[in-house]
Amino acid sequence: MLEAQQLAVSLGARRIVHPLDLVLRKGEMVGLIGANGSGKSTLLRALAGLLPAESGSVLLNGKPLHKLPLPEIARARAYLPQSQECHWPLCVERVVALGRLPFHGSPDEEAQAVTRALCALDAQHLRERAITQLSGGERARVFLARALAGDPSFLLLDEPAAGLDPCHQLQLMELLHQFAQQGRGILVVLHDLGIAARFCQRLLVLDHGHLTAAGPPETVLTDAVLAQVHQIQVYRNVETGFPPRERHGPKEVSALPDKPQFKPRSCWKGALLNKRQAPPRCCVAYRGNCKAG
Repeated sequence: MLEAQQLAVSLGARRIVHPLDLVLRKGEMVGLIGANGSGKSTLLRALAGLLPAESGSVLLNGKPLHKLPLPEIARARAYLPQSQECHWPLCVERVVALGRLPFHGSPDEEAQAVTRALCALDAQHLRERAITQLSGGERARVFLARALAGDPSFLLLDEPAAGLDPCHQLQLMELLHQFAQQGRGILVVLHDLGIAARFCQRLLVLDHGHLTAAGPPETVLTDAVLAQVHQIQVYRNVETGFPPRERHGPKEVSALPDKPQFKPRSCWKGALLNKRQAPPRCCVAYRGNCKAG
């Protein structure tokens, strides 16, 4: 179990994450959502042991994280930051093998672990290519494969679906869901509310560093919470998975800028692109005036 107890994090003189409690258990996938600048990435880095806590503590299987040896932490959890760069033309196979550094298996075991991770992300065909020659979406899949190569108990992922096409977004989330069912704990930062509602058992909502809501998607993604955190108005259609057509026809989608813009998001794309999957539990479509900064 990965646990935060009254965890607060500051960068310089500014407090980014205010005291909060959370628990990530093995066997569940939890989504961390909130507006840009709400402290999601900072919280994730603190949970990974990469930022010190101003107050409170992070516990890994009941032990204070900062007292554990680094190799033990590395074997227990994998962290994927929001953006990654690779300035050397390493082949993909070697990049993924970096995720095996905390381990000391035989050459055959290490090679098999790399192959499993690449196949899981549908990136086996990239094995011999230089990482610097890949597209952004391909690089994202390779870096996630590196995180998976160590077979960690906990995965901390900061917007892993960013840069992926819709098909690979769905494949990625389905894969993470499978990993959770196999007994891993997954905490993933997401901006797509429909993806979050579809795949996560629980959601955590950060607003200016405060944990304002936590629980199952149907209890967290309320009109009041989304209006407060994202400044958006929500319309729901649970039966069809689509926004109500009578309220938002094609003319309103292409409305002039001075009118509220209805912006359909990808919350129902799983029902369109993968007909084998059941429709989303709840589809949200929204419009609003987003406040920059």
